[in-house]
Amino acid sequence: MANQEGRAVAVVDLSTFTLVRHIRLDAPPSQVLAGAGGVYALTPETGAVHEISSGDLALRRKVRVARAAVSMRLAPDGGALWVLCREPKQLVELRLEGLRGEARIDLPLEPADFDLAPGGQWAAVSFGASGSLSFVDLEQRRCRPPVALGRQASAVRFRFDGKLALAANPEERRLSVVEAPAGRLLVHLPLAVRPEHLCYKSDGGQLFITGAGMDAVVIVYPYSTEVSETVLAGKAPGAMAASSAYLFVANSPTRDVTILDIETRRAIAVAAVGDDPGFITITPDDQFALVLNRRSGDMAVIRLATITAKRARSAPLFTMIPVGSRPVSAAVCRI
Repeated sequence: MANQEGRAVAVVDLSTFTLVRHIRLDAPPSQVLAGAGGVYALTPETGAVHEISSGDLALRRKVRVARAAVSMRLAPDGGALWVLCREPKQLVELRLEGLRGEARIDLPLEPADFDLAPGGQWAAVSFGASGSLSFVDLEQRRCRPPVALGRQASAVRFRFDGKLALAANPEERRLSVVEAPAGRLLVHLPLAVRPEHLCYKSDGGQLFITGAGMDAVVIVYPYSTEVSETVLAGKAPGAMAASSAYLFVANSPTRDVTILDIETRRAIAVAAVGDDPGFITITPDDQFALVLNRRSGDMAVIRLATITAKRARSAPLFTMIPVGSRPVSAAVCRI
């Protein structure tokens, strides 16, 4: 996991639930991803990607792709990383074999977020305060002209079939649905919250949205492009993660996680986790929810098998592991 203030990547053994080591970096990491043969950490301030071997857990190499970066995503085929860069304004392909740069695609405006279509041919890039979005042809290495969406365009996600992109507009509290790659705006969906956090159900049939404005999760049906329901989910709902059955929602002010049953769309339990939970991920075997607590510097582990809908609405915590200073991102991989 990425320890932002500690300038390190912490490694936890999930078979024993113990901290194995800290791998020091030369700048604060914001994101970690698991790929073929290793784990990759992004340090936005230096625009660098760090490769950590999954065998000996050692820092293998570092490549600087830009002066400043925003985020990164693993290509659908698993063979490359795409890195969104702020300085210069580019989308950069980094092949994992040799960790070498393969392509640089210029962007017209300062980027805020991006997503990759499931087929791997297209990317959608949002441009923040300009309120626009562009589709990028990754095969032809070409960015299409921006599409105006409103006053702001932040988080963006493709629908699972790649035919639509959904872009968050926090300023106007709406979700813009755009046809891909044509760029035709289909509809603006009004929301009860500022769309600050987006999370898909595992099959892509529902999109969960949280943000300031209401202590709730907004549920959107991306295939019928409609808002389905708004469900209460604790105090100031933030980061989310979905297992096959449950949606886990971080409540930073109350230091807990609200657990919703996805089928019934009702809160069934609350788990006390730690100070300032800000990131949640589900292990690939669907057995554990891992919650990173930024202020207390630890990882809370919730065992999904112990979750039951009780009148007390209390879910037991499996364990708590100190991991370092301000953990903000985690990835699970096999060693």
